[in-house]
Amino acid sequence: MVKSIAIVAGSYHKKHIEKMVDEARIIASDNDLIIEEVKWVPGSMEMPLQIKRLFLRESIDGAVVLGIIEKGKTEHGFVMGQVVIRSLIDLQLASMKPIGFGIIGPGAKPEDIDERLLPYAKNSVLAVNEMLSN
Repeated sequence: MVKSIAIVAGSYHKKHIEKMVDEARIIASDNDLIIEEVKWVPGSMEMPLQIKRLFLRESIDGAVVLGIIEKGKTEHGFVMGQVVIRSLIDLQLASMKPIGFGIIGPGAKPEDIDERLLPYAKNSVLAVNEMLSN
């Protein structure tokens, strides 16, 4: 049975995230997953709400979030990252639908971002695929 997923992507680092979305599309196709929709949101903080909206659709079996939370001068990114991760876990448990976590960070350094783009996108799709198979 073919499964349908959604991608929620943060537009704050859009040039980087577009590469992640392209990789996620390839990996999804290679694993017989249909990407029903790609939704762009301002940043990671808006992802849980968008996932919840998408999960109201019975046609969506799971989702992938793609974004970057950089290391800043304050603890803002670290705290925000923890809240976003917790919210996404709560959404998985409440909906019983898997969410592949493809957010680089919190605490990502600019020099480390490029090398992580494709592996994070790939692994987030593969994680959803595996959970949909269980």
